[in-house]
This record gives sequence, structure tokens and C-alpha cells, in this order.
Amino acid sequence: MSSRTEATVRPASKGKKTRVSVKGNLSGSWLGLILPAFIILLWEYASRAGWVAPHLLPSPTIVVDEMSSMAQDGELWGHITITLYRVFAGFLAGALAAVILGAATGYVKVIHQLLDPMLQALRAIPSLAWVPLFILWIGIGEASKITLVAVGVFFPVYLNLTSGIQGIDRKLIEVGRIYNFSSLQQIKKIILPASLPSFIVGLRSGLSLGWMFVVAAELLGASQGLGYLMVYGQNTSAPSLVIGSIILFAIFGKITDEMLKRIQVKTLKWQDNLENAS
Repeated sequence: MSSRTEATVRPASKGKKTRVSVKGNLSGSWLGLILPAFIILLWEYASRAGWVAPHLLPSPTIVVDEMSSMAQDGELWGHITITLYRVFAGFLAGALAAVILGAATGYVKVIHQLLDPMLQALRAIPSLAWVPLFILWIGIGEASKITLVAVGVFFPVYLNLTSGIQGIDRKLIEVGRIYNFSSLQQIKKIILPASLPSFIVGLRSGLSLGWMFVVAAELLGASQGLGYLMVYGQNTSAPSLVIGSIILFAIFGKITDEMLKRIQVKTLKWQDNLENAS
């Protein structure tokens, strides 16, 4: 009797925990909108009250009207599409290279001693320093822009993956050896799960840097894209275009980061941490 009662109670408590967790996530999402909404309202009021010069900081309604007009003409979607293509293509290329080299340098000590010092030195080079070099080597086409984004994505993913692998508790490796795990089994059952949190954090950091690097790529030698739209707005003294492009970068950057964050939560739901607590 007691066992049947216990079995009945457990699903109910689990369902209650799920409902509380979902409710908490929804309330957290709404809380995150309070500060942006307040800033937009204050910005609109300051513009209407004449606290700021319209030619320097136009009101949010003017920015929205300008971007809506471009969207209706179809011009804005072309800029958005090409920027998204550059970011995602560079992200995939940079993340793939980082996984290969990061796993090798993290798992094999000799490769780490051989490659890591040079890669750490390259990581310190500013993003704009790569632009003229890539233009000379590859030209001003899409390949140079995607390569620049890939460089920005590569280093955070590489650094986090290498650190995650090297930070694995040695006792876990010893346990694998006790159970006679092969190298492939150790990678699959110990190294990958243990380094996955650092790897996903590296992906999120790399994606955010990818958005930064695509701006640098489009500021120089581009004829289309949100970064080009910013330059065009600067040259034509149209601050609404500049501000609208910046806002679009923020929106798409947040959307893509949220996608990776949801993947992170689902992939690491086995972790007992504060984020997964009810």
C-alpha cells in the first residue's frame, strides 16, 4: 500500500516542479524586457522634450519608421540576409576548426606544447588588423568576410574546449582505466560529458564575437549588409540608419545567443546547479 502511494505521489511532485520551472522561466523572460522598455520610453520622451538633438539621436519612432520603410521596399531584408549568411558560415567554419585543434591540444600534451603558444599569440591580434591582410590574400568578396568571422569565432571556442578538457578531474580518467576503457570509450563517456559545459560556453562566446567581427568585415570593403548600412548612414548623415542597424545587430545577436542557451539548458539538464534548480 505504501509503495503504491509513493508511486502516485512522485509523478505529481515532478509535474509540480515542471510547472514551477516553466512559470519561473516565463517570469524571468518578462523581467528581462523591463529595462529595455524603460530605456526606449525614456529615449522617446527625451527626444520629444527636446533634450537631445534630432540630428544626433532621433526618437525610436523615427528609427522604426525608417527601418519599416526599408523593409517594405525589400532593401532591408537583403542586408539582413547577407549578414546572417556571413555570421553563420563563419561560425560553422570557426567552430569546426576550433573543435579539431582544441580537442587535439587539450587531449595530447605534445600537440598542446607545439601549437598552443602560437595560437595564444594570434589570439591577441585585434580584429581590424586581419581585415587588410585578408583583403590582400583573398580579395573583397565573401570569402574574406567569412574568414574574418571564422577567426573571431575560433579563439573563444578553442580556448574553452581546451580548458574544459584539461580541467577534467584526473580521478575520472583513472576510473576509466580501472574499467579498461579504450581511448574512444574514455572520450565518449568521460571527456566529452565533462568538457561539454565549457565547450557550449565557448560556442556562445564565439558567436558573440562572430557578430562583432562581421561588423568589422562589413565596415571595410562591403557593398551590402548591416555593417555597410551603418557606414552608409554615417556618410549620408542619417543617424536613424546607424541606430537602426545597431539595434538589429543587438536583436539578432540576442536571438542567436538564446538559441544556443536553450541548447545548453537541454544538453546539460543532468547538471545539479542553480540554473536547473526550481
